[in-house]
Amino acid sequence: MRIHFIAIGGAAMHNLALAVASKKGYIVTGSDDEIFDPALSHLRDAGLLPDQIGWHPERITPDIDAIILGMHAREDNPELIRARELGIRIYSFPEYLYEQTRDKIRIVVGGSHGKTTTTSMILYVLQRLGIEADYMVGAQIEGFERMVRLSDTAKYAVFEGDEYLTSPLDLRSKFLWYHPHIAILTGIAWDHINVFPTFPQYVDTFRRFVDSFEQRGKFIYFQGDDNLTDIASHAREDIVCLPYHEYEGPVQMQVFGKHNMQNLQAACLACMQIGVSAEDFYREISTFTGASNRLEKICETSSSVAYKDFAHSPSKLKATVNAVRERYPEKKLVACMELHTFSSLMADFLPQYKGCMAEADIAYVYFNPKVIEHKRLTPITADEVRQAFGSTNVEVFTDSPALQERLRSLNYDNTALLMMSSGTFDGIDVRSFATELLNA
Repeated sequence: MRIHFIAIGGAAMHNLALAVASKKGYIVTGSDDEIFDPALSHLRDAGLLPDQIGWHPERITPDIDAIILGMHAREDNPELIRARELGIRIYSFPEYLYEQTRDKIRIVVGGSHGKTTTTSMILYVLQRLGIEADYMVGAQIEGFERMVRLSDTAKYAVFEGDEYLTSPLDLRSKFLWYHPHIAILTGIAWDHINVFPTFPQYVDTFRRFVDSFEQRGKFIYFQGDDNLTDIASHAREDIVCLPYHEYEGPVQMQVFGKHNMQNLQAACLACMQIGVSAEDFYREISTFTGASNRLEKICETSSSVAYKDFAHSPSKLKATVNAVRERYPEKKLVACMELHTFSSLMADFLPQYKGCMAEADIAYVYFNPKVIEHKRLTPITADEVRQAFGSTNVEVFTDSPALQERLRSLNYDNTALLMMSSGTFDGIDVRSFATELLNA
């Protein structure tokens, strides 16, 4: 079986390529117009790194059995055009995952926030209990070799369910492909304004997700979210609805914050549906320290601590800032975030950030105007961003060196530092930088 990946350099795509390449009898090739670490190193180590960067339609030949198309590619991609001319079967990333797990019990975790953490919790407990599962998760988990696994032996498949677009050829949400037997929705807070221009449109894709469940599917949802409660009340009659709140039990956990306690309870309910006892779940999850880049501790001294987080949407940002404030009420909280995604850089969406960083003592917001230009968005100003956040503690930067200089000027005695971005603040090694700041 020969499979070619168009846009192999993405985080999920290169992990899927590695998983497919590990299957007996599969030959994997790929292409992309840019590949960066860690994908670059992972693909090179596996012998899958393309020998030339760019698109090469002459390499799309009739002996290729299937194409897997990444979201990064465009509809006019020359390799995609050639594959369609030849009539080669083209899969999107989620479509291929579904095809490979069609005969398994599928557990899918969706929602505007907490997807990666909740999926990681489920996988962590299953692994510690010796329960084999295929999976796709959006971050590296300690003890797991990669972010995607496909096998011929696992009875279960656990997927992080993203509501973003499937592919350039399929503008539906990714999670609509998975048809879960068991699914979690953690909450709905408007995101991806470039795809869902209004909040009702955004909510509707979650309704359609619940409609996509297998017969007698289990719907696990956070009862504190009015939109989820409404969706549950209108779910198909065969669907079993299981509401949850945050965990408040006696077992001491390594993770913290209200959202993590909600995620933990959702993960427990999902595991219970496949026979895991609550007692076994809580015992094993008590040693879980989190997924990579999800409220991850990156440095600690005798008086100070630093975390990094993937938070970028308003709901994630507010939950992360509040969680660190609750964890360290006596420390000065310095919170720094980057506006990096399409939604976060759109003027119409900025008001959603109002009050998100109010709990920080010092709050810095960074964005690069060149990224806005590259994404072909309407320019925004630092003053517009400051007004949108709506709290006097917020200072806005559009120059990364200036932001770094300001952070270096602070005293970090008795401080909690929080660095939040889905990017890199234009080239900052956040772990090294935080270590430098706390040990200065």
